[in-house]
Amino acid sequence: MSDSRVEDLNIESFSPLVTPDQLKAELPISDSAVASVQKGRQVIRDIIDRKDKRIFLVIGPCSVHDVEAAHDYAARLRDLAEEVSDTLYLVMRVYFEKPRTTVGWKGMINDPHMNDTFKIQEGLHRARKLLLDLAEMGLPLSTEALDPISPQYLQDLIAWSAIGARTTESQTHREMASGLSSAVGFKNGTDGSLTVAVNALKSVANPHRFLGIDQSGSVSVVSTKGNHYAHVVLRGGGGKPNYDSVNVSLAEQALSKADLVPNIMIDCSHENSNKDPALQPLVMDNVSNQILEGNQSIIGLMVESNIKHGRQNIPANLDDLEYGLSVTDGCISWEETEEAVRKMHKKLKDVLPQR
Repeated sequence: MSDSRVEDLNIESFSPLVTPDQLKAELPISDSAVASVQKGRQVIRDIIDRKDKRIFLVIGPCSVHDVEAAHDYAARLRDLAEEVSDTLYLVMRVYFEKPRTTVGWKGMINDPHMNDTFKIQEGLHRARKLLLDLAEMGLPLSTEALDPISPQYLQDLIAWSAIGARTTESQTHREMASGLSSAVGFKNGTDGSLTVAVNALKSVANPHRFLGIDQSGSVSVVSTKGNHYAHVVLRGGGGKPNYDSVNVSLAEQALSKADLVPNIMIDCSHENSNKDPALQPLVMDNVSNQILEGNQSIIGLMVESNIKHGRQNIPANLDDLEYGLSVTDGCISWEETEEAVRKMHKKLKDVLPQR
């Protein structure tokens, strides 16, 4: 007898998933975490609105694969954040979802055991528990909003979100970002084009209607108000960097022409560092010099930083993983991070209050 089905022909199975309400009941947000998230969001909004003269740095591992190392890094970052808090506002990168050009490890939510078992429900639990722990430490947290469903599970703990270069042009991600509770940075395209990011900013500021899920997990029509704290992130592209003063000026002009406030963030990694983590401190120094020379549009930076310098491939035997070393993009070490952040603080501590 022939198969007469006309749907789900390439679907192997469907697996029930915990709802956002159920996950939050198991791992509820504490009063101290609520206070931390609210403060982080407000500080970032104030920086974008120029009410707070500081620069915010989204800094931390390219991706989280080891909860213990993430706690270790967070404790170090909290101390450094307090040290430079008069000038720089440090926001920890806690990235659980990784876009892949072809295939590869998609992050802790998708594959928490890093062995292609894809225990997504466990990944969501691990991710939320880690975010809760870090928020209760008083750290503002950031992540990349990649899967359009996952924000319902985690966004209540996020102070700043990123939309990556591969998804800035996606209508789905623009719609999703229009409803995010945090400020959101849209990266320029992988080819270096700024147009897709400018169009994204115009789109995300407006209300949208789209399909999604509510807190009970029911498929719903989601109606958003629009996100008025979206801004562009320059990350280089097409084999070239775009963090220099000429490219920043061109970005300012493009944003102004589109009737958008010229709020610009610099991603110190990716093609702005030629994918060499050791060059990230040089980008940070260049940006500091631009601000010293009178730049008014740069509001923040992104830095990929970990306990150890560089990266590693995921080994067949996970016991061979090196502690504190990235399994995705290469990062600068903690020692390099402290040096670069302190240098930036020293350069800008007297000029930012007058900016």
